[in-house]
Amino acid sequence: MNAGHKRGSTMNKALDWGDIASREISVRREHADAAVSASSSVAETRRAPHSVEQTGLDLHFLAELTAKAAAVEGKINLAHLVERLKLPIPVLNEVTGFMIRERVLEVTHRGAADFDVQYQLTEEGRVRAIGYLAKCAYVGPAPVSLEAYTRVIASQSVNLVRISRSFALAALADIKLSDAMIDDVGGAMNSGRPILLYGPAGGGKTYIAECLAKLLPGHIDVPYALLIDRSIVQIFDPLIHQPVEMEENSLISALPDRRWQRCRRPVVMAGGELTLDMLELRYDAGTGFYQAPGHMKANNGLYIVDDLGRQRVAPQDLLNRWIIPLGRGSETLTLQNGARFSLPFDVRLAFSSNLTPEQLGDEAFLRRLGCKLYVGPLDQHEYRELYDSQCAQLGVQSDEDAFDYLLHNLHLPGRRPLLACYPRDLLGLVVAHASYREEAPVATPETLHRAWNNYFASSGGHESIASKSVHTNEVVRRLVTA
Repeated sequence: MNAGHKRGSTMNKALDWGDIASREISVRREHADAAVSASSSVAETRRAPHSVEQTGLDLHFLAELTAKAAAVEGKINLAHLVERLKLPIPVLNEVTGFMIRERVLEVTHRGAADFDVQYQLTEEGRVRAIGYLAKCAYVGPAPVSLEAYTRVIASQSVNLVRISRSFALAALADIKLSDAMIDDVGGAMNSGRPILLYGPAGGGKTYIAECLAKLLPGHIDVPYALLIDRSIVQIFDPLIHQPVEMEENSLISALPDRRWQRCRRPVVMAGGELTLDMLELRYDAGTGFYQAPGHMKANNGLYIVDDLGRQRVAPQDLLNRWIIPLGRGSETLTLQNGARFSLPFDVRLAFSSNLTPEQLGDEAFLRRLGCKLYVGPLDQHEYRELYDSQCAQLGVQSDEDAFDYLLHNLHLPGRRPLLACYPRDLLGLVVAHASYREEAPVATPETLHRAWNNYFASSGGHESIASKSVHTNEVVRRLVTA
């Protein structure tokens, strides 16, 4: 009976994981179908609106936002209002006209040009604006609707990205990775599953994880903010999103909706500081609006969790938080007032860890990590290439004997593996000592020996190679004569 129950449980687990895999395939098909069906509506969404109705926002909300901008500026002209709120003149004319009729705004100057208009709040308008600012201090670009955001995210989904071997080799040509590692990484990116890079510290896992961004081609549109249940969620982050110029052949380049910023696909990295709370909306009581969590800012891009296993939350709990969104392509978040809403979850997840997969979790957990790539020591040829490239980058001249000394007299006797971090770190110390001595940096057996002792806290760090050789010969002579 127990054995049968066990077999049944095992079969149920297998079915569960089969369902998850099937859902992932289904989600990818849905993304493709959604992208095709939404292409025309997305182009329409990204065109500049000509009326309040086309913004997807409520007239009263836009009046509040305009009143706050006018309160902050004192007097504000129409051109400045266009730049602050990222709304075109026809939309703002509709909003300001409504505010003038409501006697909360008045015109203080009107010139010959359409944009040569200056406004200020009435006394009633100032009172209302102070109340608006106390409730929410956001006075930036007008937000977009959740519906528009969902359509655009689907149209530029990271699940639609497929890379070829030729593209991967070209994209990573300036990075010292073996062809075999590039092939592994490229295949993992095409799988659409989370990627785990594991191996000894210093092997270059974090560096490789960051390089995955080179395998996400194309540009995306990122909104400055979202409006959800009359609450503002700020998304655009200048520390994460890198703006680019609009492509000239774009259908919407002539009249773009400036509430969206054209950017490179984002890359967000979190480390040991990551907690489950950081994966939720962050409400600032002082400002009255929300900051999107890091993985939401990474939508259509890459989210990296560095040093998996070092967080204050168990790896299993961390991945469990994302397993359902990964399968469905969407997640549910909650506002302060208890309102729950669904929004796209469209990221490539990558993890790096110094721990082995077995140390991170059980077999069921590891199955959720679709691709597990070992990043270990380099071979001598790869290590030499990396050493030479670091010499070139740091402006270090290297003696012919320097690398051989590093390899045969330092690495091998010390049983130190040829990890990717060592050349740059050691040569960096060579540069530092040369700067102190006001000399050009040169890698010699002696300068590398000093750097090695400083780096690994080896004893006898100030003893020269020549004196050490004399000391060794004396010891050998005594042993022979004895």
